Amino acid sequence: MNELLPLIYLSVLLVILAGSAVFIFRQVFQTRKTETNLSQLQKKLKQEQGTPLEYYQLGSIYLDKKLFVQAAKLFQKALKSGKKEEPENLALIHNALGYAYFAQEQYDMAIREYKEAVKNKADYITALNNLANAYERKKLTAQALEIYEQTLTYAPNNSVAKRRAESLRKRLVTSN
Repeated sequence: MNELLPLIYLSVLLVILAGSAVFIFRQVFQTRKTETNLSQLQKKLKQEQGTPLEYYQLGSIYLDKKLFVQAAKLFQKALKSGKKEEPENLALIHNALGYAYFAQEQYDMAIREYKEAVKNKADYITALNNLANAYERKKLTAQALEIYEQTLTYAPNNSVAKRRAESLRKRLVTSN
């Protein structure tokens, strides 16, 4: 048994190293892919007018990099591009623009964009949760609760909406 102990330790170490190598490789590959997309989209959009999808994709990369001002400008260009978009796509763009404003603590503008997203797609759960969260940040508890409850009509098992609605109900009861 004592002869097997070093072999077991070595095997465990190799498994851990192999797992770490796979994780690092995936991260490097994902980063290279993102950087390539970033470079290609930037180059294309400098040379010509892009599609709403291209502006949205580049804006999303900027959001991931926490470049919120630049992301917001790209989402605005996507909305102003003049090309007709499906309501679902418009909802995505408005929600992303709302997130960019929210991250900059521009809650009124974020609320406006989240409302536009929901107007384009009434059952857009992410936008509804984002809207309720923005209301919470503005200390508009009743409005936030109303939106979380609306979210639960579309997605009864939504854990975020359940948890936040319950918390807000308690807060409203204790404040009255």
